Amino acid sequence: MSTVAQPYPTSKPYPSSAPRHTIDVRAAIHDAATRATLAVGLGGIAVIHAVDSVGKWSETRYIFWMYMALIVASMALAALTLFHRSRATFLAAAGLAATVMAGFVVNRTVGLPGAMDDIGNWTEPLGLASLVVEGMVVAVGLGGYLARRAD
Repeated sequence: MSTVAQPYPTSKPYPSSAPRHTIDVRAAIHDAATRATLAVGLGGIAVIHAVDSVGKWSETRYIFWMYMALIVASMALAALTLFHRSRATFLAAAGLAATVMAGFVVNRTVGLPGAMDDIGNWTEPLGLASLVVEGMVVAVGLGGYLARRAD
């Protein structure tokens, strides 16, 4: 019988001084899912407000420009959320979405200067969709912030 030489030692594959990197697969999947969900939610906020901005140009131009700033901020935060490993991005995403929700409530209760037509208009489909997406971003952003260890 012939013996086959093993190319690598079987007892210790690495010297004890070599660094060993372990990855917590569950934590990595959770982190990736949280980041992806936030990025999609922030993209949804941008799309909803881009669709609504068409009418705002002729109605109340300052709201149109606020929408444009929101769209830029949402897309920038989506990129940061995907590619920057910081708890602050989770909190910033939740804060942006909460601010937009607060603006919606103000617009529907007391109104904004030059935009009193939406007072009491709580059932507008685009507004409801916006509240759902923003609520999801707030919930996932705060949950991700609290669940992740401090950097």
